[in-house]
Amino acid sequence: MIPAALKTLSQMFSPPFRAVLWKSLGLTLALFVALWVVVQLIVSGLTLTPWPWVDTAIDVLTGLGLIVLMVVLIAPVAAMFAGLFLDEIAERVERVHYPADPPGRDLPVWPAIATGLQFAAVVLAVNLLVLPTFLFGIGVIAMLLANAYLLGREFFEMAAMRHMRVREAKQLRKDNAARVFAAGLIPAALALLPLANLLLPLFATAYMVHIYKRVGQTPRHSRESGNP
Repeated sequence: MIPAALKTLSQMFSPPFRAVLWKSLGLTLALFVALWVVVQLIVSGLTLTPWPWVDTAIDVLTGLGLIVLMVVLIAPVAAMFAGLFLDEIAERVERVHYPADPPGRDLPVWPAIATGLQFAAVVLAVNLLVLPTFLFGIGVIAMLLANAYLLGREFFEMAAMRHMRVREAKQLRKDNAARVFAAGLIPAALALLPLANLLLPLFATAYMVHIYKRVGQTPRHSRESGNP
């Protein structure tokens, strides 16, 4: 996992990678800014109580709530952007680090987008279910574990689907569930860090290409028997 993360970091700010990075950051920031502006305009335009200080307090609490919501939404947003940028990012990683391997196939546009949206809904639902655990002081750990599973599963399968059928990619992930979950802890931790989590879609895509290459090159009979 650590070598894969280091390889990913070494390529994150290379010139060709940086172009995709700016597109991803621009879309992510645009979405969050639009959400913030719309909600603030709605709240500030309402007179909810006859006491101005109460309305001001509601405005402040709404802003704080939006910050928490954006932390929760970063994983589903990452899933959506992964569907848009997976092939471009994965192709660059494979070209630089695995030039001797057969190149992956680009995923069809609409199935990739549909998969990203579907998974985004699942991630959002799980994170909303985990949200009450913050009341018990275990919210960060619960969210880390939930996102490790969800992000690991999604990004690994999307990387694998460039080289095999959807059913085979899902089976490969199931055969290596513990390994993929452990690998997912790194992007899940990144998702918890302010600002750094904006890099999550690109980092997780490139990172899981490396993880797939390590897992996918293991002979099938060895994976099934549990031998190294």
